[in-house]
Amino acid sequence: MFRHKRCSLSLKEIRVVGTALITGCSSGLGRSTALRFASEGWNVIATMRKPDPRLAELYPDRVLVQALDVTDQTSVDRSVEAGVEHFGGLDVVVNNAAVSVVSVFEATPHDVVRTVFETNLFGVMNVLRSALPHLRAGGGGTIVNISSGVGLVAVPLLALYVASKHAIEGLSEALAYELESQGINVKLIEPGAIRTTNFAANTMSTSESVSVPESYRAYFDNAIQAMVNYPFPATEEELVVETILRAATDCSSQLRYPIGPDTEEYTRLRWSTSEDCYRAEMSRLVGHASWRERT
Repeated sequence: MFRHKRCSLSLKEIRVVGTALITGCSSGLGRSTALRFASEGWNVIATMRKPDPRLAELYPDRVLVQALDVTDQTSVDRSVEAGVEHFGGLDVVVNNAAVSVVSVFEATPHDVVRTVFETNLFGVMNVLRSALPHLRAGGGGTIVNISSGVGLVAVPLLALYVASKHAIEGLSEALAYELESQGINVKLIEPGAIRTTNFAANTMSTSESVSVPESYRAYFDNAIQAMVNYPFPATEEELVVETILRAATDCSSQLRYPIGPDTEEYTRLRWSTSEDCYRAEMSRLVGHASWRERT
């Protein structure tokens, strides 16, 4: 099994690496990550709310598909226990499962608010609560939390998603100190906008159920147009997967892994400029400046 004393080796040097549990593997980034880990010699506990056994067909000896609803602690415990029993241990946890909604906060129903936080924040906590004893029992490991470029900055109409990812950033940084005492590394993956997954489509499907108050209509339409005219190239999904894999075997103290041209620019603005400069430039990027000029 993979242990920290071996993680200085390159990915090519490590063939039988260990066991990784990955959430949100039904499609998109989670599915791609599960298959990539398996191709690199990992045992993979691929979890999703509705199990798809086809995911394991390419690597039947390495991929175990498990039903896991991150909002249900019993479901999480059952899936983690089954995976650990099947493969004999646990070395890496990738918290990928997440949901989003594009909406005016004031008009967003409470049940939608709860869904975002139950999945994106409390779901991560549920998985960690279940997985940490197994990581400690095995002598250590790595937690890889999938955040976002908007975990560093804030954009309009994504207030709930932004807030949940900011919470993941704070949680992860605090745990990076706390869990170092247990031989466990914590990593934050901060990808920009990925357009090759169905995350955006699922987000818009949820968003259509939330009405837009008339007083917000002009601003909402302007902000949506700014999203359509997003000034940055898409972040490549394969690059994100590669970074997740690299972070899983990185024993350095690096916490954050920004990926993509938008996240790189957000990082520069947030940490390398004044507050006034940051706010002015972000206002331009998200279309807020153009709206103010017209009103």
